[in-house]
Amino acid sequence: MALRFSYVLHPFLLLLFSSSILAHNEEDPTIQIMEEFSGYPIHEPHSSSSSSLSSLSVDTESLQRQIDELSSFSDTPAPSVTRILYSEKDVLARRFIKNLMGLSGLSVREDAVGNIFGRWDGHEPELTAVATGSHIDAIPYSGKYDGVVGVLGAIEAINVLRRSGFKPKRSLEVILFTSEEPTRFGISCLGSRLLAGSETLANALKETVDGQNITFFDAARSAGYATDREDLSSVFLKKGSYSAFVELHIEQGPILEEEGISIGVVTAIAAPASIKVDFEGNGGHAGAVLMPHSRNDAGLAAAELALAVEKHVLESGSIDTVGTVGILELHPGAINSIPSKSHLEIDTRDIDETRRNNVIEKIHQSAMTIAKNRKVKLSEFKIVNQDPPALSDEPIIKAMEAASQELNLTHKLMISRAYHDSLFMARVSPMGMIFIPCYKEGKLVGTVSYI
Repeated sequence: MALRFSYVLHPFLLLLFSSSILAHNEEDPTIQIMEEFSGYPIHEPHSSSSSSLSSLSVDTESLQRQIDELSSFSDTPAPSVTRILYSEKDVLARRFIKNLMGLSGLSVREDAVGNIFGRWDGHEPELTAVATGSHIDAIPYSGKYDGVVGVLGAIEAINVLRRSGFKPKRSLEVILFTSEEPTRFGISCLGSRLLAGSETLANALKETVDGQNITFFDAARSAGYATDREDLSSVFLKKGSYSAFVELHIEQGPILEEEGISIGVVTAIAAPASIKVDFEGNGGHAGAVLMPHSRNDAGLAAAELALAVEKHVLESGSIDTVGTVGILELHPGAINSIPSKSHLEIDTRDIDETRRNNVIEKIHQSAMTIAKNRKVKLSEFKIVNQDPPALSDEPIIKAMEAASQELNLTHKLMISRAYHDSLFMARVSPMGMIFIPCYKEGKLVGTVSYI
């Protein structure tokens, strides 16, 4: 993996370079794209540098050591990583990142929920900054690259630019997002949702508890955050707070590795809608209630709805529409008892919001029909979240493609099937993502870290 970082970071470097560094070549089409991406003319070549990105050197050994050291802050043994929001290991990992930011000459600040910002002030700090970053929390038995590459890689990218003697025009900011994973409180991308101004989430967190009935605010305070009050409006960012946001992330899938492609240029992020469904029946003894009689079987209602999810997704006619019944629970859960209750949790995703929402409506109609036909009660059909998808900014996509071509790296336009903090940062600023191949090495020990 270490050998790959030199080419992984170079297109990333080119994006940061192009959006903030003093460099100019009027005849270079790449620079023209970069000027469009940055929103500011690139000029005044640095007196002591050739501005050639091919000369920028990534310290791959140091970066790999940092990734390995960060992975040691885990509640499960290597090679797995488990790092849950506001836990002791999470706090230690945050301290590790803040220390690295300081050593890189970045000014560090944290907000009320623990989003961490490391800023390199530019030559003209009054201009809106370019931001990058990702997360470091990890679901149980995760791999060590998920999210981490986008944080440590960003810090190393800035180190490379510093070592090369460049001074950015726009400020550069590295963001460590709080709780991209939904592990503790069932809310994914918690930090970036709040940065994007979600008042609904801010209010909901006042009543949110984890599996041990610890409130969100008690957990946050135990880690040193939310110390003053439960008003989280201070976390919100205004639209346009950054001129651009770019996230480096592992693909979390096999396509780049199988096709031997170096870089994935993300064009869109498919957003999920999560649904909770409960059926209630009469139950009864598996032997005493005969089949011809009305069993009011809540388990069969759940099974039929699970098949209906698949049917409606396939009927959409698009490969981009997906649906998954990830949780199906039966009560009382005994082999000789007819289920009296069933609970399903359904994930549907698409890059087309209307098409995805049509699938959700069909699932709802099927749930009501199934309940009527099987004489069970549809006691709950709740859409937990229904986020809109996000499109990458076209100039940033062009910049990524130009960066790959500049460095003779193969690239592929891709859709992100998992969602990331970039989905919510797209509500704040123009957004783009770079995927890198890391499926086999980034795989989890027991499961796969997808959202």
